Amino acid sequence: MNFDFSDENKLLREQARRFLADRCPTSAVRRILEGDETHDRALWQGMAEMGWLGAAVPEAYGGAGLGAEGLCVLAEEIGRAIAPVPFASSVCLATEALLRHGSEAQRQQWLPPMVAGASIGCFALAEGAGNPRQAAVRAQVRAGRLHGEKWPVIDGNMADFAIVVALGDDDQPGLYRVSLTGEGVERAPLRGIDPSRDQARVRFDGAPAEALTGGAAGWPAVEALLDRAAALLAFEQVGGADACLAMATAYAKERHAFGRPIGSFQAIKHKLADVYIATELARSNAYYGAWALAHDAPELALAAATARVAATEAFHVAAKENIQTHGGMGFTWEMDCHLFYRRARLLAVQLGSAPHWKNRLVTLWSGQAAA
Repeated sequence: MNFDFSDENKLLREQARRFLADRCPTSAVRRILEGDETHDRALWQGMAEMGWLGAAVPEAYGGAGLGAEGLCVLAEEIGRAIAPVPFASSVCLATEALLRHGSEAQRQQWLPPMVAGASIGCFALAEGAGNPRQAAVRAQVRAGRLHGEKWPVIDGNMADFAIVVALGDDDQPGLYRVSLTGEGVERAPLRGIDPSRDQARVRFDGAPAEALTGGAAGWPAVEALLDRAAALLAFEQVGGADACLAMATAYAKERHAFGRPIGSFQAIKHKLADVYIATELARSNAYYGAWALAHDAPELALAAATARVAATEAFHVAAKENIQTHGGMGFTWEMDCHLFYRRARLLAVQLGSAPHWKNRLVTLWSGQAAA
C-alpha cells in the first residue's frame, strides 16, 4: 500500500512552500501577534487566488477538486510557515462540515463565497475548558433560534459565520450554521498563548440558526468531523515541527563554542536526533491519516487519533528543543523560537487535549481487539 502523495500534490507542495516563503516570513507573523489585526488579510486573499481555500471543494462549487490529499499538503506548508490565517477553522472545519453535512442547496449557497475568500467560517464547539464530549454541550436551538455561549472559538472575531454544535428540539446535538454578523450575537476577544491566531467568546441570544441537513446527525457526526479535522491539523503540526528542526539544525551549525560548532557536541546531536525521530514518526502517521481521509476508509477514526497524538508530541518536542538549542538567546522576544512554541501549544488543545486523543486511541484499539 503506497501512502505517498501524487506527483501533482508534490508540485502543489513546492508551489505552496515558495509562495509562503515569499508572502509569510516570520515578520508577518509578528505583525499580527503584536498588532490589532485578527489575521493577515492580504495573505488570506492570496491563498484564495491560488485556489487553496477550495482545495478539497468539488469544481461544481467553485473549488479546485484536489481532494483531501491536496488539503493535507497545504496544511503542512501552512504549519511550516505558522501562517496567521484561519485556514484550520474555515477550510478544515467549517468547509468540511458543509461538504459532509450540508444539503445540496446549502453547499451551493455557502461554499462558493468561502472558496473565493469572501466569507470566513469557524467552528464553535467548546463551552469553556474541557475536552469534546456530548454532555458538555449546553447551547440550545429552539424554533430556529440559538441560545448559549461558546468559548474559546478560534478565529471567532474575524469569521462571518460559525458552524455551531448545539442541542436541537430533540435535545440531541447537531450542526447549525449561524451568522456572526447578524442579530442575537455578541463577540468578545480572548487573549491566548498565541495572539497570532484570533480567539473569541461568542454569546448567542436568539440568533437565527439553520441546521445542516445533508448528512448524519447527532454526536457521531460531530465526532466524525473532529476526526477529519484532527488528521488535517496533524499535518499542520508536522509542518511546524519540521520548521523547528530546520531552524535548530541551522543554528547548531553556525553557532560556535570552544572553537567548534555546537552541533558537533553529543548533547546537541542527541536533541536534534530525538526531534527528527519524533517528526518522522508523526509524518508517517499523518500520511496514514491522509490515506484514510482520501478514501473515507473505515480506519479513519483510528488513523486520525494516531496522527493527532504523534503530531502533537512531535511539535511540542521540536518547539521546546528548538528553544533549548538556541540557548539563552532562544528565550528572548527577538528570536523566532517562541512563535513556534506558541503555535504548538495552541494546536495541542484546539480539538481537545493530547490525553483526550490518547484515550480515544486506546478506546478504538480496544474495540478492534475485542472485535
